[in-house]
Amino acid sequence: MSKIIEEVGRATLLTLWGLYYMFRKPPRVAHFVKQLAYLASETIPVVVITSTFSGGVIALQTYSVFQRFNAEFLIGAVVALSMGRELGPVLASLMVVARVGSAMTAQIGTMRITEQIDALEVMGINSVSYLVSPRLFAGIVGVPMLVVIADLSGIFGGWFVAVKLFEVNEYLFWEKMRDLVELYDFVGGLYKAVFFGFIVSAVSCYFGYYTQGGTEGVGRATTNSVVTSSMLVLVSDYFLTAVIF
Repeated sequence: MSKIIEEVGRATLLTLWGLYYMFRKPPRVAHFVKQLAYLASETIPVVVITSTFSGGVIALQTYSVFQRFNAEFLIGAVVALSMGRELGPVLASLMVVARVGSAMTAQIGTMRITEQIDALEVMGINSVSYLVSPRLFAGIVGVPMLVVIADLSGIFGGWFVAVKLFEVNEYLFWEKMRDLVELYDFVGGLYKAVFFGFIVSAVSCYFGYYTQGGTEGVGRATTNSVVTSSMLVLVSDYFLTAVIF
């Protein structure tokens, strides 16, 4: 138990210092832009493909049920609500964990075992400001952007399956979506995305920053980072849903 408390304490302190240096004595803007661009470029294709097929699956599953009640036109509203409130934020965050979070941990962990972080400190460069702060910024800002793309991709996937494959009335598809779905359904998902992005970046940086044990330690830290981030995203999703919606 004491080991867990110690780990949580170290992670909290590292994250708080990273947030502090984001506003006080931050590194050059180029470092923030570089991390944000890396997160987006690495994850957008995966998010688009995953979300498009997820929206299509929702339409595919709900069509057979709604058809019994002649309510196929409600598929659009169901897809939009599902993507905006739940699947968009969660899927995008898990893709970031798998694609970018693991890379963050491996990059920082490799720098730790090759003593590059020690070299930064010797040169008078604050390693937390240089390594952690830009990645926290990328997660907090980048994941909500990806969620917007995920929501649009999921709605497109649902539209294609419902309208083009099952020949649901296209006008009613969009009209019922407008009637039943509110802007806050999507805004609430963006609130989740900000928190998820913060969690993923903080956990990834922590496991990388405190990597030990050589090259095997890097692999172990990356695995622990992915598992911990994914679990925290799914667990916190429940509590955020209860609070936001």
